[in-house]
Amino acid sequence: MAKRRKSSGSAGASRTSLKNVSTKDLAREMRSRQRKLGTLHKRRDSLLRRASAIETEISALGGELSAASLSSGKGARRGGGKRFKNSMSLVDALHKVLKGKELGVTEVMNAVLASGYKTSAENFRVMVNQALLKHTDRFKKVARGLYTAL
Repeated sequence: MAKRRKSSGSAGASRTSLKNVSTKDLAREMRSRQRKLGTLHKRRDSLLRRASAIETEISALGGELSAASLSSGKGARRGGGKRFKNSMSLVDALHKVLKGKELGVTEVMNAVLASGYKTSAENFRVMVNQALLKHTDRFKKVARGLYTAL
């Protein structure tokens, strides 16, 4: 016969207390929690609709939405801000700017932004640097911190 393990701490206490609860009571508690969960989902959806309407009104009045207001809800993006649609990818924009030039990462970043590329990224310089390092088929490192397009 197998020996029973002695459990210590709160885990053992919770097992002992559950021994005294009937399956009927457990099932009732589960149904109650499921109903509460459904109610909470409905309340959340209602609040999200209201928040969306308020955001639309803010935008219509020419106001900007803060990152905090965009950090919750369905489809929320970390970092906040509107996702822009650019006519070309970041790599293509970098290649166009670097063609025939040798520029540093910050200079490339500023040139891409000046060319009309839109982003809401707080770490856009890092994204530019990663793209330059990753796409060795399109960019060449000329010297420390200087890149050119191939």
